[in-house]
Amino acid sequence: MRSRELWLFCLMVLSLRPTLAADLPQDLVWVSNMEEPLFASDQAKRGGTLHTFMASFPQTLRSVGPDANSGLRHYFMDGTPKLAARHPNTGKWIPQLAQAWAFGDDHQTVYFKLNPDARWSDGKPITADDYLFMLTYYRSKDIIDPWYNDFFIHSIKAVEKYDDYTIAIVSGTAKSQDELMVQINLPSNGLQPRPAHFFKPKKDVNKDGIDDDFVRRYNFKSEPTAGAYYLSDVKKGKSVTFKHVGADWWGYGNRYYRNRYNVDQVRIRVIRDNDIALRYFEKGQLDTFGLILPSLWHEKSDSEPYRKGYIHKFWGYNQVAQGAGGLWMNTAKPLLDNLAIRQGITYATDFDGMIQHVLRGDYARKPHGLGFGHGEYDRPDNRPPPFDPALAAKYFTEAGFDRIGPDGIRINRQGQRLSFAITYGYPVWTPRIAYLKEQAKQAGLEFTLNLVDGSAAFKYILEKKHDLAFLNMSGGEIPAYWEYLHSDNVKPQTNNHASYSSPQLDQLIDAFKREFDVQKRYALSRRIQKLVADAFIIVPGYMVPYTREAHWRWVKYPDPGMTKRTEVMFYPVEYGTFWIDEAVKQQTLKAMEDGKTFEPVTVIDDRFKL
Repeated sequence: MRSRELWLFCLMVLSLRPTLAADLPQDLVWVSNMEEPLFASDQAKRGGTLHTFMASFPQTLRSVGPDANSGLRHYFMDGTPKLAARHPNTGKWIPQLAQAWAFGDDHQTVYFKLNPDARWSDGKPITADDYLFMLTYYRSKDIIDPWYNDFFIHSIKAVEKYDDYTIAIVSGTAKSQDELMVQINLPSNGLQPRPAHFFKPKKDVNKDGIDDDFVRRYNFKSEPTAGAYYLSDVKKGKSVTFKHVGADWWGYGNRYYRNRYNVDQVRIRVIRDNDIALRYFEKGQLDTFGLILPSLWHEKSDSEPYRKGYIHKFWGYNQVAQGAGGLWMNTAKPLLDNLAIRQGITYATDFDGMIQHVLRGDYARKPHGLGFGHGEYDRPDNRPPPFDPALAAKYFTEAGFDRIGPDGIRINRQGQRLSFAITYGYPVWTPRIAYLKEQAKQAGLEFTLNLVDGSAAFKYILEKKHDLAFLNMSGGEIPAYWEYLHSDNVKPQTNNHASYSSPQLDQLIDAFKREFDVQKRYALSRRIQKLVADAFIIVPGYMVPYTREAHWRWVKYPDPGMTKRTEVMFYPVEYGTFWIDEAVKQQTLKAMEDGKTFEPVTVIDDRFKL
């Protein structure tokens, strides 16, 4: 390499290196909020194994890179400790990996004192160096994850180390204190330490400190975790088992973690058919089972184990922000780049009828394709487009589909049929999409059903192979725009499922990311939502502001059970407030043998119903 090329290369590497700081500002005001109410139960008992299931085996054990945004990533990253977290009821920030935090005068820097007791699941200490390595890791092109590359280059300007347990994280743009904390601690942002000792490159020299073959090398390697559970056993295609670090897990020194993560093991087996899984559950081979589906709650949860009180039912409402989703239109596909076609599809899609007739009216309609529950970021006049086949037909005619074929589907002058495939991931969704298919015929539109199994469906959509995608994404308290709408992401392996962008949107999204003034950010957000609604790229779908679950009577939970942010009651990561009472389990099994019964139990916790 010539000297000038070498100089330029070194300059590039240095520009991406984390910052090593020298002097900590002396006037910082440190915050460590340990006064919020607890939400776990001091009645909780440690022990036992939670038996649960997943519909398909994940395509990777990585938490970043191709195919990582599905499967078990919540166990590896999203659900593990951050520096701080929102209290699930008061909304105030409480410590996790950090003991305290302070804000710089520049509106970009947050300082953190790390918990010196924090350990990786392999026993190694979690230090500032793991946060320095985090920046190297996420900025590397070798992880093949453009979203994280962009976020950790542009949104996170630097990580600065003051000593082994004191760091600063510098945002790429000025923000209010609350928004800085949201950006740093949002679960899906991945701003968590990465175990530098685990990702040691196999070569002595590597241009960015990450293996060139990172994706292949770590595809099925389980890295150490800061959480209470680590992956202890993998049977490819069959099951995975997570094991508790133990009673000396570092988190139990934090009062907010006490009486949480109570089971010793979590065993997740692959059961591809939901009906088969339900049979396993009713035989006691699974401990809990989701009853979100109306047919499960209203019809299939009245069998003998429920009537005899062996299995209990729980319905709890939450106030969780709803993410983007519904029916995504891939504008890179033929015809879908035509606004009139997209308008026609929108008015020919009967989500309201689906909710009423297929989903028993239990679900609610999203007001906008980019989600709901973001406070002042959302337009107050957001309304989902109604089902209107006559209006849809008008738009289709405008697009040249002005004739009706012998099968009732519109055609244009070239004889091309107005037909699009809807890609989805689970057989249980088939009746919903079949309803949309039948209703769309009223406008002369044909929907075909493209069922792709489980996590493979998300891979199919990420690769932009779909026409229309029936998909809901998780959401945060601040709406996500860049990943779904910016032109930087009109490519495979990104969340721009509509392959859509416009210069005007790019400018607004870039301004939204930079803007410090909260009121101006609210205004930018509303303008973005209006442009997206007018582009007709996502037909707003449904949302489910509650959890409904069945559980054997030995699975216990606090009273009351729900918090405002509880999405799943019996999920072992995130809040993990439930426990297994082994004495009650043995009592129940013996009662079943002896023919003894208990009173049926259905609990409805509607304290947070909107």
